[in-house]
Parts: sequence; structure tokens; C-alpha cells
Amino acid sequence: MCDIWKGNHHLRQLDEPDIRRLLQTFRKYQTRQVVMSGGEALLNPNFFRFCELLKTQNIKITLLSTGMTIQQHAESLVKWVDDIIVSLDGDEELHDVIRNIPGAFKKLIAGIRSIRSIDPQFQITGRSVIHRLNFRHWREIIYTAKAIGLDSISFLPADVSSTAFNRELVWTEERQQEIILKETELEEMKGIMGRILEECHEEFKNRYIVESPQKFQKIYYYYAAYYGLNPFPYKKCNAPWVSTVIEADGTVRPCFFHRAYGNIKNGSLDSIINSETAVEFRKKLDMDNNEICLKCVCSLNLRPSVKI
Repeated sequence: MCDIWKGNHHLRQLDEPDIRRLLQTFRKYQTRQVVMSGGEALLNPNFFRFCELLKTQNIKITLLSTGMTIQQHAESLVKWVDDIIVSLDGDEELHDVIRNIPGAFKKLIAGIRSIRSIDPQFQITGRSVIHRLNFRHWREIIYTAKAIGLDSISFLPADVSSTAFNRELVWTEERQQEIILKETELEEMKGIMGRILEECHEEFKNRYIVESPQKFQKIYYYYAAYYGLNPFPYKKCNAPWVSTVIEADGTVRPCFFHRAYGNIKNGSLDSIINSETAVEFRKKLDMDNNEICLKCVCSLNLRPSVKI
């Protein structure tokens, strides 16, 4: 669901001096967690050096990954990373079709098994974007997650309306319609969700399915909102105040979706997030009415005393 891979020819990557400069800000604000994302973060040849530097500050490291290169890095991942979140799009056939990579599912399984062979308790969870291409296979995704040994699975609707994830422009109407459910498919989705809620009562209760039943159902309401059938679901989020996104070229954003307000190549992270532009943005951001926030597919809401 992202276009980050389209920028691979630019070879824009953070390097060790970038990370060393970031450590000063991390120390100042007692940063507790860094999420390594991409594209595929493991493609950066300095990935484990970055982890080594972050660990000097006792920072927890989470890796978001396609899972396709986990097997070859299993020992280092167990050593340097605290947990891994892998993308899961369906059973083997559907996953490979959506990824457009033959054998992607088998590589994902091989990676999970390699990690488990070293540390059976290592946390590997799944994240699945639900959209027109896979919503009819929603139950199978849950069963597949269990079968391949994931510790839990979470779900999101597809972001089709922003310029996040390396999209130079918002997707065209034609591209959006490939992913977003048709209005005539909404009742079918509602029925599928109802059956999941009935059949997977224990999975919700023990949080194998990470979302609560109420949050789980918001995926339907998200897609229904595109047809004016209801407002976009309410999201409680404080991401711009408690976190920041640093992209491969050093661009700094308040979250994945909002406009950038600096670059670490041109100044410290501390100076960027406390710049007049950044402070003014946070002061004026009205999440209840901001178009980007209203259509956002994810949220982060950390309490001031949260322990990650």
C-alpha cells in the first residue's frame, strides 16, 4: 500500500553520522522507542550499526518488515531488535499476489522459523491492511497468522487519500478504486466482520487480535465514510506531540501523513521539532476538523507516564 519502493533508484539512506547526531536529541528527550521502517529497513547496510548506536541509549527497537529477508539476518535481529512486526496480506497465494513477489510468503515463514529457532519467545506480530483485494479473506488472514506462528495480528484500512509513504501526488481516482471497497461491497464486509466477531471471541478477549471489537468495526465505518454513509471514525491521537518521523533522506515530519517541517541534514532534530514552524503547527492542529487527521488510518495515543 506504499510507494516507497519507487524511490529506490535515489538510494537515499540515513548514515552513521546522521544517527550519531540524533542521539543528542534522543538523550535530551529520553526517547524510549525507535521504530525502524521503510520500505524495507533491512536493506540499509548500516541497519545493525544503527541498532548498536541506539542501544547505547537503552532505546527499544521495533522493526517493521515484509519478512522476506529476516532469515538471513536472524541472529543479528535477535541480538539487536526487541520485536518485529511483519506485513501479512492473506494466505500464501493471496499474499504473493498482493506483494507481487512470487515466494514472498515462503520467505516470511522461513524468517519467522529462523527467529524462533534461536529464541522461541521472541515477539513477532503481524499487521494486515484490509482493502478490496483481501477483505473477503479476512478470516483466513487470522487463521494464517496463527498457523505461521505470529504472536498477534492487527488490522488497518488502506490509506488512499494522502501523500504519505513516498507518494508524490495523491492517488488518482482509478488507483484509489483498485483498493477502496465499492459501496455495493460494504454490506458484504459488514457480514464478514460480524462472523469474525462471533467466531473469534477468544482471539479478541486474549488480544490475539490486537484491536478491541469496537475498534475492529471502525474499518467498515472508515470505508463507508467515503460514500457519505457516516463520518470518518473518531481517532484519539497525540502522535505529533509524542513522536516524530524521520525519512530516509532526513526529512522530518510530525507523523507519517502531515507535511514536513525540516531535514536533519540541515539542522538538529531538537531545533527542527522546536522550530517556530513546528510549534505553530502543533498549536493550531485541530484533529477533529483537519482533513488529513479525519482520514488518517492509524493513530498513536501515549499517556505522559506510559512505559514502552
